[in-house]
Amino acid sequence: MAERFELAKDYTISRVINGCWQLSEGHSLQTNLDKQDIMKAFNMLVEKGFTTFDCADIYTGTEEFLGEFLKQLKHGSTISPNDIQIHTKYVPDINLLSDVDFTYTEKIIDRSLKRQNRDVLDLVQFHWWDYDVPGYIETAGDLLRLKEKGKIRNIAVTNFDTKHLKEIVDAGIPIVSCQNQYSVFDRRPEKELLEYCKIKGISLLCYGTLSGGLLAEKWLGKTSIQPDTRSHVKYLQVIEETLGWVGYQELLLLLDKIAKKYSVNIAHVATKYILSQQGVGASIIGVRNSSHVESNAQIFSFELDCSDIEEINHFLHNYSILEGEPFELERTAGSKFRNIMKMNLNEE
Repeated sequence: MAERFELAKDYTISRVINGCWQLSEGHSLQTNLDKQDIMKAFNMLVEKGFTTFDCADIYTGTEEFLGEFLKQLKHGSTISPNDIQIHTKYVPDINLLSDVDFTYTEKIIDRSLKRQNRDVLDLVQFHWWDYDVPGYIETAGDLLRLKEKGKIRNIAVTNFDTKHLKEIVDAGIPIVSCQNQYSVFDRRPEKELLEYCKIKGISLLCYGTLSGGLLAEKWLGKTSIQPDTRSHVKYLQVIEETLGWVGYQELLLLLDKIAKKYSVNIAHVATKYILSQQGVGASIIGVRNSSHVESNAQIFSFELDCSDIEEINHFLHNYSILEGEPFELERTAGSKFRNIMKMNLNEE
């Protein structure tokens, strides 16, 4: 069964969260999603204790799909909709930032409530594309007002760096978690963010832990990878700026050696390593189909010992960490990391 932890008072989640980005229309890695099989996967996951799902207002179709899943659970399932946690995001388009106000924010939150068929949103993770546009502190305050109105249970942020997260916390907004990219390739949270979150009791929810599938046995010994997804493009850029190709292959060999020790695979070891870091609450792993469910369950079938973690640490410390704070490169005009971002994804 999946491990759980208390993210906030009287609110527990699974330590591996089911990510729904790949299920969004127009952003999926697959051209034709088998929604019946995905629904099967959701049922299998919750039966194994993976009851927490991550989606967003900008992941077209995912909130509605989860709403349908909750409807289904009302009819004959041993799991109740109240046993499911849905974490969504509030991501105003970059072109709209200067116009965001309480009315707009409430409209988007009401839309998420309607899509999910819920009376209250479990967790809203707030994102702001451009810190030079004022309003992110005020918008976080508007989310607090909506929490006080009973529309939101918990407030969080996503893709915030330490400085700007601190500004929101200092403004009195009760932030329970921060979702950021964190993996053996991208270790930017280790600079400041993890320590700050530990001090403030904020849990890090990590995406990109498996780096678009690049942490897998299939890439062992390869001399190159032809990217066929946006995720591949993004994480190959990260590898280029940190480990390089030779370092990447050496890391795969190290993770494979540890994986064989526990009869698991590279992805399991990479996930477990991130979950072992102090301050990390959970890892978000994408759900594509039912065939991955059993593999996800194996994450909690073993524990890395101290020597495993020390060996990975020792290897990684020989390589540089990406420049800047979390998501800083993705915000920097002219950066190759920024150039692949899509910043206007909302629908009316």
